[in-house]
Amino acid sequence: METLISNLALGFETALSLQNLAYALLGCLLGTLIGVLPGLGPATTIAMLLPITYTLPPVAALIMLSGIYYGAQYGGSTTAILVNLPGEASSVVTAIDGYQMARKGRAGAALATAGISSFIAGCFATLMLAAFAAPMAELAFKFGPAEYFSLMVLGLVGAVVLASGSLIKAVGMILLGLLIGLVGTDVNSGVARYSFDVPELTDGINFVALAMGLFGFAEIINNVEQRDTRETFTNKVTKLFPTREDFKRFIPAALRGTALGTALGILPGGGATLSAFASYTLEKKLSSRSEEFGKGAIEGVAGPEAANNAGAQTSFVPLLTLGIPSNVVMALMVGAMTIHNIQPGPQVMTSNPDLFWGLIASMWIGNAMLIVLNLPLVGLWVKLLKVPYRLLYPAILVFCCIGVYSINNNTFDVYMAAGFGLIGYVFIRCGMEPAPLLLGYVLGPMMEENLRRALLLSRGEFSTLVTRPLSAGLLAATALLLLIVLLPAFKRTREDAFQEA
Repeated sequence: METLISNLALGFETALSLQNLAYALLGCLLGTLIGVLPGLGPATTIAMLLPITYTLPPVAALIMLSGIYYGAQYGGSTTAILVNLPGEASSVVTAIDGYQMARKGRAGAALATAGISSFIAGCFATLMLAAFAAPMAELAFKFGPAEYFSLMVLGLVGAVVLASGSLIKAVGMILLGLLIGLVGTDVNSGVARYSFDVPELTDGINFVALAMGLFGFAEIINNVEQRDTRETFTNKVTKLFPTREDFKRFIPAALRGTALGTALGILPGGGATLSAFASYTLEKKLSSRSEEFGKGAIEGVAGPEAANNAGAQTSFVPLLTLGIPSNVVMALMVGAMTIHNIQPGPQVMTSNPDLFWGLIASMWIGNAMLIVLNLPLVGLWVKLLKVPYRLLYPAILVFCCIGVYSINNNTFDVYMAAGFGLIGYVFIRCGMEPAPLLLGYVLGPMMEENLRRALLLSRGEFSTLVTRPLSAGLLAATALLLLIVLLPAFKRTREDAFQEA
């Protein structure tokens, strides 16, 4: 306990510096903004801002990017409730009952419920992250190449199981990501692979260009086609403080959502979106007023909002302790750490303790900033929706191109991002999520490297993957997930959950 307190003291000392406080505030504001604006989302924004972080100190850069991620969970609920237009994927579920509450003149209560539930979840999840970080890092030091390979296989299978849409398409996207990750120079032999004699490809596909194309350019092209007109309730937001009866109903739902989101956020392929869907399903089954769900049940706002914030923050656990991204935003965070020559994994805690604990402490500070900023600024956030997209999107495209070019001062990267943007648009139109592709791209080279190391140490014996207890346990968990995928009951439940939302 004393060690934890001293570590947190170091973290708050780092996070409370004027520079880091400023970047935490900037990240929270940007996160809320892109959560409010439909079609952007944290993955797109972080992909666009990766080049800028190159000029920032590592701690400030990661604090800002983290604030964008969990800030987007707050902001997404605002337009989900007032406009029935989820600004972020995890807010899709919030729109079901939140918008109905707004139609009944209870928009203020819905917004306050979302904000308070998010704050409770964020604080608890950050506490869990601080408490379990050190034990998880100690466990990670027991991992060898075989264990890391098996863990990454589990992560990719988990991403397939928990992805929305077709399982076959998710598998195809992961395999495509693994293939893209093979492009470049082989680490062991020094031979260029799949570069087709293009000098720019000898170092591999540029991560920023790939991410910017799939999540920036593609989303913009897709959103230009959207011409929805929806009823808004921005002039009817009154009585922000919930009643005593509201508190009695939504606090238990928020606590359940917090516990569920904290657990699911750690899982491979988990995070905010999965946690929100799971929480809504749980609340509907447990509630004695299940008939109200879909018609303005306050539990349908509190549970998912708590779950998505808890899931967003605990998804940092496998990244910071094992070096394994659990979702696409964490994959982008790996890219940000790589830009600053920081190797994600258990060694971060010992080699960069100020970064590790400063990032955790900043999450408490960020949650406090968000609860103070969001409710008073509701009117401002929703007015931003009136900005014509014909002005917004060209500015974003220019910003994306400048960012991609600035990494290597190379126009080839801009062309590559544009090409991946067109490919990403095709994926969207075909109902294929780009997130599994990016996870495959990030984990693929790491999987290959650890597999080759494991085989080198075992003199080519593949049995080393199952004779080592930790590795065998992880592969057994992977096999169990695959069996679950094949169960017809699971397929129906999974499809029903996404269709309902």
